[in-house]
Amino acid sequence: MCGRTSLFAPQSVVEERFDATAVEPLEPRYNIAPREDLAVIRNDSPEQIDLLEWGLLPSWADPADAPRPINARAETVTAKRSFAEAFEQRRCLVLADGFYEWKETRGGKQPYRVERTDGAPFAMAGLFERWEGDGETAETVTVVTTEPNAVVEPLHHRMAVVLDRDEAATWLSDADSETHRELLDPAPAEEWRSYPVSARVNDPSNDDPSIVEEIDPDTQTGLDEFA
Repeated sequence: MCGRTSLFAPQSVVEERFDATAVEPLEPRYNIAPREDLAVIRNDSPEQIDLLEWGLLPSWADPADAPRPINARAETVTAKRSFAEAFEQRRCLVLADGFYEWKETRGGKQPYRVERTDGAPFAMAGLFERWEGDGETAETVTVVTTEPNAVVEPLHHRMAVVLDRDEAATWLSDADSETHRELLDPAPAEEWRSYPVSARVNDPSNDDPSIVEEIDPDTQTGLDEFA
């Protein structure tokens, strides 16, 4: 799964990398949790970067009791009602420069950061929705996941679909569904690395540069305090 991510690269770097302009300032975020905003480039406005709430709310759903999935499985994305129409019509890039996974250890769950070896921001495949009702509007997003590559596999049985530049352009294009489905595979492992980070990442209120610092897992306690 992808349940915690980050984007703290300077806004100018993000805009240049994705050839898009942020509609709102991109504040540095080291520990983004579900129901918070993710930076997104939508297929209906590929020239701009928007902020959408993480946790998909379909236009037909009742917000009072509807599930708010943060991930959509690539294998079933065209079959589930919650995702099928968005897959056909409302695809997006979810921008990040890292994400976190938790590895089971004898002492509890040890968090790891996963990022590109060059530290550059990247694009994850996403789906977005717009819900309107009772005078309110909600624009929401979910991240598509697939099988893990060799870097993520020791940490979790799923990982976000990460798209290279050409794949990202195709994902946003009006290509046919089969072409889009073919993009939903694991990113090349040789371009990625992982390392242990502090259990402070377990609490979403901890959102500062120390979150991304590598630590020695043997020196910390309280690993099971996952929030």
